[in-house]
Amino acid sequence: MTHAATTTETLDLDHLRQWIGRSEQATDTVTAQLVRGLRATLFLDIGKPQAGDAAPFTAHWCLGQPVYPMDQLGPDGHPTRGGFLPPVPLPRRMWAGGELQFLDALKVGDEVTRTSTIGEVTVKQGSTGTLCFVTVNHEITTPRGVAIRDRQDIVYRDVPPPSAAPAKPAAPAPAAQHRESHLADPVLLFRYSALTFNGHRIHYDRDYVTKVEGYPGLIVHGPMQAALQVEFAAKLKGSAPKSFSYRGVQPLFDGADFSVNANETAGGLELWTANADGVPTMKGTATW
Repeated sequence: MTHAATTTETLDLDHLRQWIGRSEQATDTVTAQLVRGLRATLFLDIGKPQAGDAAPFTAHWCLGQPVYPMDQLGPDGHPTRGGFLPPVPLPRRMWAGGELQFLDALKVGDEVTRTSTIGEVTVKQGSTGTLCFVTVNHEITTPRGVAIRDRQDIVYRDVPPPSAAPAKPAAPAPAAQHRESHLADPVLLFRYSALTFNGHRIHYDRDYVTKVEGYPGLIVHGPMQAALQVEFAAKLKGSAPKSFSYRGVQPLFDGADFSVNANETAGGLELWTANADGVPTMKGTATW
């Protein structure tokens, strides 16, 4: 097995923290076609969305995504390091978790503006080596005002050496009061990558993800798992939660069924996605 070469650059935290406070804006429009595609991909009733109809709760993750020329993409399919995000010199980049606050629905026909700001850059030592976390705060607005506040935690990490100890098995999930099951297949992953204009090769290039990054299969998007949890929570409670926080526990791979689960709590719902063995891959908390 060939692993991605570990960069020889030094991780200079003082340099990376110079990106804190940097902002950028993007504007896009919620279209009926986007709503149809996202509903279909999130296992919702597709319907016939018209102007003014509500979009899925995390439709903003499909809007105003950065577009770079092909010659400005790195070997993993992401844009080359630098620009808005700090140039963290670690090869693996994944969405670790975050928090969403829902204030207003996005609707077909809305012009949506996302203002993104680098909030924090921190470095920690994990069991597999150095981890660098970058927090990005997004404010999503429509002509009616602020619709969503969205904090995203991005983690950069090195490729663990072949001699690294295997990860400890995750604790089993509790029994679920509510559960739905879906198949994690390559078409589902392709659809979500296309909707979010996400070129990250871990989601569609099996040779790359297995031979270069050393994973056993294609990786199901963290945001899609979070989106499915939000939709499941709203279906159970009849409305979007006021707040939804989530964090990745371990990767979810393609090729088998996975489940979206929920248990009632005093303030709302505890949610999790789990692989075919019932092991949690992402945990979430929704409050109303």
